[in-house]
Amino acid sequence: VALEARVTALAAGGLRVIAVAAAGVDAADRALPEDPAGFGFRFLGLLAFADPLRDDVPSAVAECRGAGIRVVMITGDFPATAVAVAGQAGIDSPGSVIVGAEIDGLSDDVLAARVGAVNVFARIAPRQKLRLVNALRARGEVVAMTGDGVNDAPALKAAHIGVAMGARGSDVAREAADLVLLDDSFESLVEAVRLGRRIYANIRKATSFILAVHVPIAGLSLLPVLAGDWPLLLLPVHIVFLELVIDPTCALVFEAERADADLMRRPPRPRAARLFAAPVVTVAVLQGLSVLAACVAVFLLARPGHGPDAARALTFAALVVSTLVLIVVNRSWGPTTLRSMALPNRPFWIVAGVALALLGVALGLPAARELFSFAALHPADLALSLGAGLACLAWFELIKRTPWWRRWR
Repeated sequence: VALEARVTALAAGGLRVIAVAAAGVDAADRALPEDPAGFGFRFLGLLAFADPLRDDVPSAVAECRGAGIRVVMITGDFPATAVAVAGQAGIDSPGSVIVGAEIDGLSDDVLAARVGAVNVFARIAPRQKLRLVNALRARGEVVAMTGDGVNDAPALKAAHIGVAMGARGSDVAREAADLVLLDDSFESLVEAVRLGRRIYANIRKATSFILAVHVPIAGLSLLPVLAGDWPLLLLPVHIVFLELVIDPTCALVFEAERADADLMRRPPRPRAARLFAAPVVTVAVLQGLSVLAACVAVFLLARPGHGPDAARALTFAALVVSTLVLIVVNRSWGPTTLRSMALPNRPFWIVAGVALALLGVALGLPAARELFSFAALHPADLALSLGAGLACLAWFELIKRTPWWRRWR
């Protein structure tokens, strides 16, 4: 009893304990016992050793918890050791510990119910790892399994995402896995989640921008046809100019956009979630309609006192400014526009600077004005286009602050 208590005390400190014993065999006796117990072992003592956690593990586990990711420990260690190490890592186990022998006595349905409340599994054999992965999947959870040994291969293959250790993992584990960590660091796995969320968010922003920016382009192309007495507002050269702004924005600006500060504090999106939820599409269309309305308002205000070429120039200037504002408000769906502009994104400033410089050339250089079918403008006229372009998306700043938008972004 005292020895067992000593083993439990060592294990509770996160140590792995090995009992050391010796037995003597008569050299003249060639018939060895079939059962090891027949050797008459003599207990010598206990050997306890520590396998300390990496320094970055507790913070990585805490970040997973904040991101809505549940971390489960599956180990072959003694239960007390597993609980101690899990506590050091920050893994809570409100449902205590399940050991491998207990798993063998549970049906698949009962096991699936139990794994929902237990985060530490000890004395687990390889076949039981596979059962645990299948039980988690049966609960509808997305499972990422990490492992490095040959025995981990079935569980790695069964998980939604199998992650093998690249530095000390076996070839079988690496072949069975979907991802391989080159540095065997749990923090790298968390960083992969962060990167995946950032890429997904930036794709949504880029495609939302594409949808929004083409609404005014289509509208300004169709309205003169429908109105009958309006001059053409967008000519082929104007479309080419706009695409020279839109394409680098999607390929460079949104790709370079950094992750929102709260990206790893959002819950995981459902597996059935679409890239474009209805609210996101609705807001993108409303953004495009707002830009269209601003450009049409500029045209209607400029038309009475200006010729068609001047009204076209003012409308196009408003469209270019609105497009740049559209990029800014969609760069980040969390912070305000002013804070978004303060975030580093060199490609954006290059695209914006080149677009405004080319717009200045198109409006100020006579040969360029002729190419674009523009007329000379006064600075006071341009103030109308600039003001309309800057103000047309102010309503989106209010949307950003609503719980409804935070749930969908």
